[in-house]
Amino acid sequence: MLRTELLIEPDELRQAQGLVIVDCRFSLADPDEGRKLYQAGHIPGACYLDLNQDLSSQAGQHGGRHPLPQLETLAEKLASCGIGPGTRVVAYDASNFAYAARLWWLMRSMGYRQPQLLNGGYQAWLASGGEAGTESQPGVRAQPGGVEFGGYCDIDGLKVLQSQNCLLVDSREERRYQGLEEPIDPIAGHIPGAVNRPWQGVTDDAGRMLDEQALRAHWGQALEADALVVYCGSGVTACVNLFSLALLGRDDATLYAGSWSDWCSYL
Repeated sequence: MLRTELLIEPDELRQAQGLVIVDCRFSLADPDEGRKLYQAGHIPGACYLDLNQDLSSQAGQHGGRHPLPQLETLAEKLASCGIGPGTRVVAYDASNFAYAARLWWLMRSMGYRQPQLLNGGYQAWLASGGEAGTESQPGVRAQPGGVEFGGYCDIDGLKVLQSQNCLLVDSREERRYQGLEEPIDPIAGHIPGAVNRPWQGVTDDAGRMLDEQALRAHWGQALEADALVVYCGSGVTACVNLFSLALLGRDDATLYAGSWSDWCSYL
């Protein structure tokens, strides 16, 4: 059965108490857009976390375009929003879970309580009659936690897992996977041996997660693999696929954090 407790509907969120809401809206094309959208209107009481500034560290020659943030820095940022290891958190974006799922994965990886993701994102909130606030309301500071990130690998770890016959899943669009186009990274193509499961395939046109039958169809026989490693362009949208796997009970899949942008930096 689908683990629907990882999702939350707008009406349920409206009635919920004792939680922290996080706005994760972002645009790769315009890195300032998410914060501007937040300032223009957001779910009342929500704090804002930025993909580049808060949910990633600075990119280098290797490691991908969105390396994992420093754990201590992220823990402090979460604490400033009122989020500790046991805090109930709801995260949302406006991009079919693309950035909210990154926060979900990071918090799960560092041993925090898994956030719920708002089904349908900010659009669903407004469509359900939800109000838009403009005030910034920082929460009461929490005690930070976390020791280290788990559930991911770097390029060396990936090669070890490949030698152990893991199934490698590329989450990018089919044309990028096939190497027919590459709008971001300097080299087109995919990691040898990877199968393609585009991350956009787990949601409908309204940005809502598909039902269990449709998710199982998306994954197909990949669900039967003993070990799964998932990647995308830079380790961000792969988290949407990882979230869908968690909904289906596969919490054991590994994120190749640097993803294609790391892999191709060695070619």
